[in-house]
Amino acid sequence: MAQSPQKCFVEDRQVPLDATSDPPALFDGTTRLYISYTCPFAQRVWITRNLKGLQEEIKLVPIDLPNRPAWYKEKVNPANKVPALEHNGKIIVESLDLIKYVDINFDGPSLYPEDSAKREFGEDLLKYVDATFVKTVFVSFKGDPVKETASVFDHVENALKKFDDGPFFLGELSLVDIAYIPFIERFQVFLDEVFKYEIIIGRPNLAAWIENMNKMVAYTQTKTDSDYIVNYFKKFM
Repeated sequence: MAQSPQKCFVEDRQVPLDATSDPPALFDGTTRLYISYTCPFAQRVWITRNLKGLQEEIKLVPIDLPNRPAWYKEKVNPANKVPALEHNGKIIVESLDLIKYVDINFDGPSLYPEDSAKREFGEDLLKYVDATFVKTVFVSFKGDPVKETASVFDHVENALKKFDDGPFFLGELSLVDIAYIPFIERFQVFLDEVFKYEIIIGRPNLAAWIENMNKMVAYTQTKTDSDYIVNYFKKFM
């Protein structure tokens, strides 16, 4: 059974580092999480850090992606993307790998259950999220999202019925919820605003899940402004 998440304090957001910013003292023993405040992939790791109570152990370093510093690509992540974690003299990237890495390698409550059935189902959902769910919804922006996303949102709805010991994907809060929430957050806002499609209609489990996720400050303090989401996602139409 996973432990209950620690209480999370709200942090002030620092000004993102841009092309004019000097690099931090890299590999000086400080653990740094490089993020963008608007990137859903980085948001996954940010939420994980918060839920485990690691605000003091892992320093947030926000990057201005439209005007990112040259040193970030040269010295941190050659792919020039976020998130990236600087830890023990190395850089770890890719959000789904990182949420597992942070959960395993740092103190704080476990965010993945020990139960083998839950872990197996969790792995299936983690494989599904980017390869199928996110991809399908993004592609639908050029067509009819109501029809084209029904199968993937129904898949999420049905997955939330699998375990009845809580409102989350694996019953208890886990890395799976963290992997999905940044995108469902954005899709809910955008589809409702632009296509008048409310994804929770007829999906009570999804509605309850979103409601419960929004009760956690570890998540809510990472959320992106709705106007930004709408304007950004319009680029994919």
